[in-house]
Amino acid sequence: MHKFSRMLSAMLLTVIVGSTFPANAKNFDGPDPKNFPSLLSSAADAPIMKRAADSLYDIIGLGSYGLEREVFFSAYKGLQFFKTKDALKKSNLLTVCDYSQSINNKRLYVIDLLNGRLLFNTYVSHGKNSGDEFASSFSNMTNSNMSSIGFMITAETYSGKAGYSLRFNGMERGINDKVRNRDIVLHGSRFVNEYIMNDRGTIGKSLGCPAVPYGVHARIIDVIKGGSCLYIHAPDEMYKRVSTVLNARFDLDATSLALSQNTAAEVSLMGSSASNSVSTLK
Repeated sequence: MHKFSRMLSAMLLTVIVGSTFPANAKNFDGPDPKNFPSLLSSAADAPIMKRAADSLYDIIGLGSYGLEREVFFSAYKGLQFFKTKDALKKSNLLTVCDYSQSINNKRLYVIDLLNGRLLFNTYVSHGKNSGDEFASSFSNMTNSNMSSIGFMITAETYSGKAGYSLRFNGMERGINDKVRNRDIVLHGSRFVNEYIMNDRGTIGKSLGCPAVPYGVHARIIDVIKGGSCLYIHAPDEMYKRVSTVLNARFDLDATSLALSQNTAAEVSLMGSSASNSVSTLK
């Protein structure tokens, strides 16, 4: 992509990510199980943000990689929510782990929102007690050997039993706030790759960690470490009801979106789509 195209792409996506929020969009400590939201938030409550997310989704071409539009919208909304808290040091990066998909799909997505690129798309495990081909059970409890879902923020790296690994801070109380104590981390695994899937019919599971193919895990970790947003999605109705992040009510700034719409088609034609840049990792 030549210099002008890169500049235009950056302008578009910086504008889309830029936003304004009401002062009352502030509590993400987690749900009171006895006090569910009376009216669940939806895309209809944030039409401008929905249009911005749709523009990004189409420009990057995420549908061709198996990520559903609604899943991306939820992840994008969460990133915007945490951005208003100044909780993100890398607000241009969004990682989505989509547990609504089969374990044999490449269901981990690392997205560069600023430059409109899908940086990585690869396999990721779920906990052995969360399900077989599809993850359907989740936990915030130690020794459950289940995956956790919801929004997390990447933290520091370390070298442990699984080698080079990345810690998370769970951002939703009662849902995933114990991931650090549980040692739920992103690490590499020799049982999570296309060769194992072809040989055994499925990739390996974990003790709850989102493990990715060994050998490329370090590249992913080095990109997303240190304060980027991770959203682990699952079609879990209880989580949808109690997540204060998904149910937060706010929207983006209309002026910013208008500018983004004027340039979106130009950027797409100039080749900023992910099809030219994504690393689909085995």
